[in-house]
Amino acid sequence: MDQKLHDQGLANRKEVLGAEYVERSLSQADDFNQELQEVLNEYCWGKIWSGNGLDRKQRSILNLGMLAALGRSHEFKLHFRGALNNGVSIKELKDVLLQITGYCGFPAGVESFRLAREVLNEVNGE
Repeated sequence: MDQKLHDQGLANRKEVLGAEYVERSLSQADDFNQELQEVLNEYCWGKIWSGNGLDRKQRSILNLGMLAALGRSHEFKLHFRGALNNGVSIKELKDVLLQITGYCGFPAGVESFRLAREVLNEVNGE
């Protein structure tokens, strides 16, 4: 394991997804899935999210499109919240969801708007 990438990845992951969420994920790791957490921190969040070709807003927008297309509801909600943390505005997010609707189809768009509303309600304490 590359400790520098791991540490940078852990920091990136906490900044985007929130420290509480990440700490909860890490605390639930066991012998079976501990290696997955290490790969996520080192490779996904360390290597990929530390690249300098895209900024965090761009990465968040890209992730939302991919996750909607793949139908990954849990991850979509997580990354929608991350997009807010990365400074993607509500107006930008609405346009992202409309883009998803156009290119992934109406069912994916309807689901994306529904999931986004759930996150926004949580964020707004509703």
